[in-house]
Amino acid sequence: MQSNKNPFNALVGKMIVTKEGKRLGFVKDITFETRSGELINVVVKDSTVYTKNLNLERTPSNELLIPYSAIIAIGDFVIVSEEDLI
Repeated sequence: MQSNKNPFNALVGKMIVTKEGKRLGFVKDITFETRSGELINVVVKDSTVYTKNLNLERTPSNELLIPYSAIIAIGDFVIVSEEDLI
């Protein structure tokens, strides 16, 4: 994970891809633990067909969640480890 801080508004709208380059969707929101501030999940918007092959958790409103622990880099894209999603 990158050591630089990224403000919330800099992450929203970024494309989420696997390290193999498969597109998963875009960052819609981030969930976190209110007491500790620990980041828990990234909420996905405009998910791609590829996400159907992954066993991702969903919100009550049926939005896909990617565990924050699966993120390996944040730059122009949010890059996740597919192994951590399965």
